[in-house]
Amino acid sequence: MDREIMEANGGPYYDFATRFQQMQIQRDAHDKLIKDLLIYSERTETALRAENELLREQIRDANLDLADATKSRRVFQQQVDELQRSIDYMSTANDHLKNYNPYVVVLIDGDGCHFQKQYIERGMEGGKHAAYTLRNAILRECHDQTGQFEVITRFIANLSGLAMITRASGTVESETTFKDFTLGFTQGMASFDFIDVGPGKERTDTKIKEAIRWHLRNHNCKQIVLAISHDSGYASFLDEIIRDTETRQRVTILEGVPTHRDLRATNLNILNLNKELFRAEKLVDRRLSDPTLSPMASPAVVAGMTPLPPPSATTVSRKHSIPSSYATAIKSATPPPQITLPFPPKQTKAAVVRREKPNPWNPGPRGLDPPLEVNQSALDNIKKRKDNNKLCNNHYLRGPCAKGDACCFEHKYRPTEAEKTAIAFLARLNPCTNGQDCDVGDCIYGHHCPSTRDGQCMHPYCKFKTWEHPPGTKFRPTYQYSDDE
Repeated sequence: MDREIMEANGGPYYDFATRFQQMQIQRDAHDKLIKDLLIYSERTETALRAENELLREQIRDANLDLADATKSRRVFQQQVDELQRSIDYMSTANDHLKNYNPYVVVLIDGDGCHFQKQYIERGMEGGKHAAYTLRNAILRECHDQTGQFEVITRFIANLSGLAMITRASGTVESETTFKDFTLGFTQGMASFDFIDVGPGKERTDTKIKEAIRWHLRNHNCKQIVLAISHDSGYASFLDEIIRDTETRQRVTILEGVPTHRDLRATNLNILNLNKELFRAEKLVDRRLSDPTLSPMASPAVVAGMTPLPPPSATTVSRKHSIPSSYATAIKSATPPPQITLPFPPKQTKAAVVRREKPNPWNPGPRGLDPPLEVNQSALDNIKKRKDNNKLCNNHYLRGPCAKGDACCFEHKYRPTEAEKTAIAFLARLNPCTNGQDCDVGDCIYGHHCPSTRDGQCMHPYCKFKTWEHPPGTKFRPTYQYSDDE
């Protein structure tokens, strides 16, 4: 029965054929798999070979770059070492030059700083003694570096004028004695000189200011001592040139007469040697303080004419006749006589006198500063600002302040136009250091007194010299300058 069924279904042959076909399919799939693997392997190998070759090229380039960098680094390292040695040498040489022959310079404005009588009256010997004393006093301030510094002194003044006022003050009997004193001062020390600048209002100031500029640029100059305490005109100049702490520490004011408040405002160190060297007061012509020493001028006699007889003099005791004060003089004066007119005077028409308009005052080559119309309220607002709240004149009048954040004045405030005019007016109250010789077009400082009205200087503490006012100007009692300065 089974056999018949197998034969009916094809028998064993069919089974083998089917199984063979299945095996053939598997073999084809196996062959295709192997073929695909071979193709994939070939492609992968080709890509890897290309990448490997690229990497080899990059490695070769990197090795070349590394070798070049190593060589360059060694060259640069050698150059750095050489430069470092050069820098060390230059630094050492620079320090040596800066500290080689260090000195202190003393600049004396002889128009206002005067030696004590005990030195001047001894003539040449007193001058030498004054030079020794001044040098020792300056070196004493150098403390442990005394042996390293040289003291250079320049005594600058108008010799003839200073000798004249020294004699007139009673310090010496003869101008020759004072001139001998200056010779002794110069001969006493090799580095001490008296410089005669001759007559002229600004010659001493100009020479001292130029000397200050020169010595500030010289690093061998460790300290500048300025005997200028009497003259506030130096204040604005010092504010201009001293812009950092290092420079400020290199400048000291040597005090003779009390230091002017404008100079104190610069915050410079102040050295007082009045106990051993200088006078604390100005020289005063004793003929002005004592009328008995002032010779009275005799009337001139013209040829061919007989002079008028002098008025009869009455001997009066000074003790009882001269009032002790102005008020006493008013009280003791004889009252004016009372005059009674018999009838009212006629009203007469006054004659009209035509006066010629005087020529405007010309202060010098620069001329008058342009007038400013100042608003009083704006001026008061600016004056109210104190200390660090004060507005910076340079910043608001000439553009950004060169000191920047180092400036101690206000820069952020936005003033009105009226306030800017007020700032300009206040800036003009400070004299320009170059005066009428100033050639700066936008100079903010004054080139003559801006406070003079109708022949009267209205500023109680005016900083301008007498010749910087119109001729005949009257001053407040607090005005400190005189024609001698």
